[in-house]
Amino acid sequence: MVFDFTGPDRIFLILFVIYIICTVIQFSFILGIFFRLIFFKKISKSDILQPVSVVISARNEYFNLRKNLPLILEQDYPDFEVVVVNDSSDDETYELLRSIAKEDKKLKIVNIPESLNFFSGKKFPLSIGIKSAKNDIIILTDADCWPKTANWIRKIQSNFNKKKNIVLGYGGYEEKKGLLNKLIQFDTLHIAIQYLSYSLAGQPYMGVGRNLAYRKSLFFDSKGFTSHYKIPSGDDDLFINKAANKQNICIEIDPESHTISSPKIKFKDWMHQKRRHLVTGKYYKTKHKILLGSYGLSKFLFYATFFSLLGFIYNINIILPLFILRLASFFILYKFCMKKFAVKNLLLISPLLEIFFVIFTPMIVISGFLHKKDKWK
Repeated sequence: MVFDFTGPDRIFLILFVIYIICTVIQFSFILGIFFRLIFFKKISKSDILQPVSVVISARNEYFNLRKNLPLILEQDYPDFEVVVVNDSSDDETYELLRSIAKEDKKLKIVNIPESLNFFSGKKFPLSIGIKSAKNDIIILTDADCWPKTANWIRKIQSNFNKKKNIVLGYGGYEEKKGLLNKLIQFDTLHIAIQYLSYSLAGQPYMGVGRNLAYRKSLFFDSKGFTSHYKIPSGDDDLFINKAANKQNICIEIDPESHTISSPKIKFKDWMHQKRRHLVTGKYYKTKHKILLGSYGLSKFLFYATFFSLLGFIYNINIILPLFILRLASFFILYKFCMKKFAVKNLLLISPLLEIFFVIFTPMIVISGFLHKKDKWK
């Protein structure tokens, strides 16, 4: 076929070149980085049961703590404490904690009056909680989270040794009916695939505070959250972005190590949460912003050029096979990960959910820069 490089032929050629480049980039990420999760095998772990401190920051979390705290205190582990930082709650959180502490000596309460927290967000109370912990191994989770099994602490702790000081876990969300829950489930899985795979590739850039562990000594050697105290979010990802490297980090994805959280039930609340997390990304290291940006932009252009090129019917035999190959690799990756992380009923609609986030995510990022700063609780 001869092109005259004017009019429709020139537009086709430009779109086709972009499509090919983006397809190559997509395959590089999916096969070169994300497929590492598929082939990930457990390494030998320590049989030594080291003492552990679980740290939770809570503000007005009476109902969540009443439901979830007993499940943490009942963990099958011989030596652990649970440090709950009551960050100036004005509900009955403190009274509940005192009542539970009378029955279970593993619970340690740290109470912070409102006048002491001069910063917005969880970083100040978390810092106080980590400082108050008596053990070097710190496992972080949230008040609205509960461990999937009684072996959560055991599984996370088994990864710590002389070299490994950070453990990234998986924190999923409770499955419920409705479109919003499907969006949350897919988004959570997608984020987990990225940060876990990047860690396996030697480029750790974030973790999630719902299920994250590191040594107290590492926290203070890295000066904690001091470099980003004024940023309301990022107590998990910004710290990992700063302190982690390919030598000191590992992942734990055994089903017994997962935590589950209560999902947002209102679209507006989820958007608020999503916007806060996305805007934090601008503070990542430059290399991580380039990697994440390259994947996101190439995915956007991949879909945009594909649907644009469908108008040029005479070359569909070239365009469609590449799309199908990319779709097949996507299905293989997500089928494995959905099974591994117990995400159900999403595989068939996952391409549509991906396209939704391709459009939705840039909109949220832009709105985040225009929106005034969010506050925690």
